[in-house]
Amino acid sequence: MRTPEGRRAYDSLRRTDQAQRTKAEIAQAARRLFTANGWAATTVREVAADAGVAVPTVYAAYGNKTGLALALSDAAEIEADLRAEAAALEAAQGDPPGQLAAMAAFDRRLFERSGDLIAMLREAGRTEPELATIYHDGRRRADAFRAEVFGLWPAGTLRAGVEESVDVYAALCNIDAYLTLTEERSWSADRIETWWAGLLARELLAGA
Repeated sequence: MRTPEGRRAYDSLRRTDQAQRTKAEIAQAARRLFTANGWAATTVREVAADAGVAVPTVYAAYGNKTGLALALSDAAEIEADLRAEAAALEAAQGDPPGQLAAMAAFDRRLFERSGDLIAMLREAGRTEPELATIYHDGRRRADAFRAEVFGLWPAGTLRAGVEESVDVYAALCNIDAYLTLTEERSWSADRIETWWAGLLARELLAGA
């Protein structure tokens, strides 16, 4: 026979699960509306209606629209599978072309799964300083990570210095290039990833 304490524990798990599901539904609704209608045109009330919850529930879960955008930005990197990138980089240790390929694969996944959101954050950031901060913080984290990887390679591996190599990487692998190739040139994500991997090796590595 179950004890009252056991029933309370199960009830607690159910409440936690429901709260997480509600947050996920709100985030999905926000993403749909932000990317379809734009940041400025979307209200918290519309997000709540799309998610099927009350307006106070949205505020309780995320605080405000900016909190929603921040949560979506964090989720984008999770969706792109940071764990898979870490495993691929570790597996390719001592193989700079292989590590560049792993980084290109992560960027492909990021843009493939969250490119619409990234483009929305950048556009909204033109008029919303908080969103501009979210977007640029993401770019800075990416630059810092690449610099860390490049800095571990033996001297002479890179064609130029670490800082310039990070700049070149950012110029080649970015959301604009991805969207141009997929939307205007009908490239597949697989083709872009393969091209990026070869291009990065040729442009960044000495003697490539």
